[in-house]
Amino acid sequence: MSGRPDPQTDPALAPPPRPGLVERLSGAAGSASNLQLMLVCVVVLIAMTLANPRFLTPYNFESMAFFLPELGILSIAIMIAMLTGGIDLSIVGIANLAAITAGLFFQNMGGAGAGVGVALIGIALALTIGLAAGLLNGFLISRLGITPILATLGTGQVFTGLAVVLTGGPAIVGFPAAWNAIGNSKIGPVPVPFAIFLVVCVGVWLLLTRTPFGLRLLLIGTNPRAAVFAGIRRGRMLILSYALTGVLASVAGIILSGRTNAAKSDYGASYLLQAILIAVLGGTNPAGGKGSVLGVALAVVSLVMLSSGFQMMRVSNHLIDAIWGGFLIAVLAVNVFLAYRRAG
Repeated sequence: MSGRPDPQTDPALAPPPRPGLVERLSGAAGSASNLQLMLVCVVVLIAMTLANPRFLTPYNFESMAFFLPELGILSIAIMIAMLTGGIDLSIVGIANLAAITAGLFFQNMGGAGAGVGVALIGIALALTIGLAAGLLNGFLISRLGITPILATLGTGQVFTGLAVVLTGGPAIVGFPAAWNAIGNSKIGPVPVPFAIFLVVCVGVWLLLTRTPFGLRLLLIGTNPRAAVFAGIRRGRMLILSYALTGVLASVAGIILSGRTNAAKSDYGASYLLQAILIAVLGGTNPAGGKGSVLGVALAVVSLVMLSSGFQMMRVSNHLIDAIWGGFLIAVLAVNVFLAYRRAG
């Protein structure tokens, strides 16, 4: 006998049990709440199918796959801003301004008859507008110390005002066929907008979970003081994070204008409330430090299915917006209640 403890007989030294399927799945998702969201998706699917058998048709699911991506990408943008303990209320304004700027460019380059090369330049222009708008938000918040909710509320009004000035009010139409294909075509059975949404989800997930940028972003939201002691340049990280939200907002604007073949200053006005609701419902902590791309994706799927079912039942869009608002307040209240219980 060597006197050394044996891991096979000493429970304290025994390796932890291998996690089961549920544990591995929740761990990969980043939060066990994602399993609850999966159940919510199933419950909503069953409820909407029972309410209207036409809900469970390929045409309806294809329609949702075309509509869902723009809202889902805006929700991921909100999630990224919330990870730092902030918020971006300018995302819809950025999306519309980016699409309108590209639309004006197309009008000077042949309109609907412009070729693929012109469409690619228009995409680069729209993304640049989103990047510049995000950098402006990040500068106001990190360098001037303006509260994120006030800074982005103000810039959102500025971006919308610029969009109105550029268009004079009416919508801009006549986008190139290559641009419209982004919002209306399919790759095999998969709509192009949905494929873009999947790429964005995977890219942001890898960025947040597999890069130092993601770790620093989460640390800033979790414990800003510890982040400073760890040598993280908080101001630089905020600028980069809001630049990313601006680019994502412009991607949503490209998809929206491509799907509708038009761009206007007030398109997607209700998306802001819905994106915030989806981000919070998906497990994002508004105080920062916690968020899951999978959770946001599951939440947007659930709410889009719910919205589609309501529309099939001819529920007023205004009533749907009111339901979303009440649901957001309820989710926040439940989160606060659970936080108090855990603290107590």
